[in-house]
Amino acid sequence: MWQCVKQQVSAAIHTSFELTQKQAITTHSAFKHYKISDDNYCFLVKVAPIEQIELFEAEKHARDTLTRDSDFIIADTITLGTSKEFAFIVLEFLEDLTSHDNWYLCGQTLAKMHIKCEQEMFGSDKDNYVIDQPQPNQWHKKWHIFFGEERLGWQLQLLSEQGIKLVDIDEFVHIIKPHIPHHITPSLLHGHFWKGNIRFYHGRPMLLDPACYYGDKLVDIATAELFATLPDEFYAGYQSISAINLSPILKDIYQLYPLLVLANRFSGDYINQSKEKIKHILEQF
Repeated sequence: MWQCVKQQVSAAIHTSFELTQKQAITTHSAFKHYKISDDNYCFLVKVAPIEQIELFEAEKHARDTLTRDSDFIIADTITLGTSKEFAFIVLEFLEDLTSHDNWYLCGQTLAKMHIKCEQEMFGSDKDNYVIDQPQPNQWHKKWHIFFGEERLGWQLQLLSEQGIKLVDIDEFVHIIKPHIPHHITPSLLHGHFWKGNIRFYHGRPMLLDPACYYGDKLVDIATAELFATLPDEFYAGYQSISAINLSPILKDIYQLYPLLVLANRFSGDYINQSKEKIKHILEQF
């Protein structure tokens, strides 16, 4: 595989890349990560079984979208491809260990991305993946239908197919739709926005592992608050550009989605957390 990577990188950068060093990087991702380099260049390589090439194609599309429509630092995709057994994507290796974490600027940059969008519908022109779980993005004119069906309903159905029934799916989706905003402007979302996917490169915010689609800007905010609290400076920066009006019930509804994704991916306690979140949501009606 590495000979194939070397050849494709050389073709992409229009000069010979020798691949003299290769170092495995520990991550929480399902993919294997490697830092590869020679005397002149350094890249990040993600490796997966060959049948998962679509995940890397979707990631490239999301990275291209964020590069085009946001001011975040996004590592460029150098190349992607397959060998006989493996799929791989090669990215710029961007590392700045001495960088200042400018959370105020991060909040401003996210808010600017959210209000910039001129898309009139919800979804995306391509299905993609979040934490290597499929994420359907069929276009919808109504947000409450998109989120209820393409997000919560879909993940609940995947769990049901594994014999894990947390709730009556049709009934639950029907109940929550009135509590999801019916009249909002679509925003470009990162799709898996949380502290673990945020870095800073020379003082500028950088995003990792995008799963982009167009939806309610508050999904990114709610997701971030599920996994780890962001610094107050982030919210100050965001609200200097755009208001955050996230009600407790809507926050719970939006946070249920990443919990269901994690339940499908890792099972274990995430199933219990999803069950508790559903119970808490229903108790508020």
